[in-house]
Amino acid sequence: MAAKTLLIVAHAPSPNTEKLAQAAYKGANHPDIDIKVIIKSPQDTQPEDVLAADALLLGTTENLAYMAGLTKDFFDRCYYPVLEEKQGLPFALYIRAGQDGTGTKRAMKTITTGLRWSWIQEALILQGEWQDDFTEQVETLAMTLAAGLEAGIY
Repeated sequence: MAAKTLLIVAHAPSPNTEKLAQAAYKGANHPDIDIKVIIKSPQDTQPEDVLAADALLLGTTENLAYMAGLTKDFFDRCYYPVLEEKQGLPFALYIRAGQDGTGTKRAMKTITTGLRWSWIQEALILQGEWQDDFTEQVETLAMTLAAGLEAGIY
């Protein structure tokens, strides 16, 4: 049986958000977990990438109390092409939020409810000033999603 695929779509416009993307990739690629991991930026992710994925981890920044424009662009391009075929897709989200992240989380809930994706846990909101443990939190989130995907939990 072919390994399942986890798609990580990570908006990483700064050195710190790049650290988060790399932490997600590292967590999903834990040596004890046998899945295929693909990481892409939102602007490079196409509907075909989502259609080929068995689960999706999305990372975005919060901009003006909303998701990043490139993250919104990802959904604008991919929403209808994947709507019917990817219902139930296991999904997790981390938000790098300078404020409280609630606007971004609310928008993501609306979009993913329309897509009928299955959240594996509440959104991880990395709030306020940069903290070094943000990378550990994202790594753990990615590892959890990857392990559950491999085990067939989702």
